[in-house]
Amino acid sequence: MATFASLSDRLTAALANLRNKGRLSPADVDSTVREIRRALLEADVNLDVVKKFTADIRERALEAAASQALNPAQQVVKIVNDELVSILGGEQRRLSFAKNPPTVIMLAGLQGAGKTTLAGKLARWLVKEGHRPLLVAADLQRPNAVTQLQVVGEQAGAAVYAPEPGNGVGDPVRVATDSMRFATDKQYDVVVVDTAGRLGVDADMMKQAADIRRATDPDEVLFVIDAMIGQDAVATARAFQEGVDFTGVVLTKLDGDARGGAALSVASVTGRPIIFASTGERLEDFEPFHPDRMASRILDLGDILTLIEQAQQAFDEEEARKVAEKFATDSFTLEDFLGQMQQLRNMGSIKKMIGMLPGARGMREQLDNFDEREIVRTEAIIQSMTRAERLNPKILNGSRRLRIARGSGMTVTDVNQLVQRFEQAAKMMKTVAKGGVPQVPGMGPMPGGGYRGKPQKKKVQGSKSGNPAKRAAENAALLAGAKEPKTSGGSGFGLGGGGAKGAPSEEDMAALQKLLGR
Repeated sequence: MATFASLSDRLTAALANLRNKGRLSPADVDSTVREIRRALLEADVNLDVVKKFTADIRERALEAAASQALNPAQQVVKIVNDELVSILGGEQRRLSFAKNPPTVIMLAGLQGAGKTTLAGKLARWLVKEGHRPLLVAADLQRPNAVTQLQVVGEQAGAAVYAPEPGNGVGDPVRVATDSMRFATDKQYDVVVVDTAGRLGVDADMMKQAADIRRATDPDEVLFVIDAMIGQDAVATARAFQEGVDFTGVVLTKLDGDARGGAALSVASVTGRPIIFASTGERLEDFEPFHPDRMASRILDLGDILTLIEQAQQAFDEEEARKVAEKFATDSFTLEDFLGQMQQLRNMGSIKKMIGMLPGARGMREQLDNFDEREIVRTEAIIQSMTRAERLNPKILNGSRRLRIARGSGMTVTDVNQLVQRFEQAAKMMKTVAKGGVPQVPGMGPMPGGGYRGKPQKKKVQGSKSGNPAKRAAENAALLAGAKEPKTSGGSGFGLGGGGAKGAPSEEDMAALQKLLGR
């Protein structure tokens, strides 16, 4: 996540210094803990949290050093990961649902934290989980808050209870009270109450929130915190906890450029768990908060579990089986390719998905330059084809390709390149479907991926130099195998290993972009 980008860089750099250490000395521990402390303070993490966090890491790391254990870098990474999980709340905490519906969830927080949008995201998530949520417009202070909730409710597929127009008109406590009877009569099993916020903590805000809490007796009171406002968020959470109290925290705007201090401080300071995280502007950019997965992302260890969950939600299992069969029988078409791309888009941002892979930190610059609209352009080209052309690209002659280019707003060159990439991808996936290992452009030979048939004798091209002595020397070097191949061995992401510290080069990222889009 962008919020933790700087912190992730600092922490991984501090831990990287231990990679070449055979043993872990007290001096190594002190140096690493010092860098971690600086990274956390620069990320605007609460000072008390930093002190406890670094003290715990130092104590455990010194114990590891005293044991003279090998792999000190791995040991310290595990220690830091464990402590990050701890300050982020430990184990995941799920929503508590009432035994007798409706379950009442009250949202509270400062104005601008994103409560109303968050209400829509939560409603959409509840709908996907099989619930019938009702959104209650109890924010009658902020201009157009009621209208905004009605819009996001419609987008989320949830009903909205809004008997008052808002804009300073109406009694929010009465609206919240009446919504309980309405939900029971209409058999809604979850009620989400959107309350008013203020620009700062004040007596009126506390009294109104306390009155609504007493009137509705909520099962959950979720405090919505803007992750971009740093220590102010933690101070506000403390004040609200003392005045009204809450059962859990929701972090918003985790896709912003904030330093992440609020996210790392709030659970430890308040003793209340983070239950959800909002990671973007779309209603889909919302997920339950997993402390262990977030810690792994911060330390650049990846978040494969979330990636798998997103894939399971977006891809149809039966459709995936049919596509696999088509790969094996060489009947995969551009129409199938279009369907797979559309399912890939349903998973969300390609950048975010690749960012969940271990070691994605080294690809950050390339990912920032990645244009996700290329997939849209590729879809436009395929959708401009007739069904016959999608099923059999071999009939695409010059006039057809010109028509497709004009219909999609692209060029004939773009169409040609798409067809070429599709044919290459189809060959690669056919190899995979048959149990082989494909040769990916930009990568060296894959382990176990050699040709299983009869070995082919490679033809050696001789030197073409006009100088007889130079030609003889170059031919001798070729016969002796002295020349090294120019292609790199690839990196852990299936990309070439060019660039500093094994980071993929711009050429590698361009190759990836071609595979995903245009």
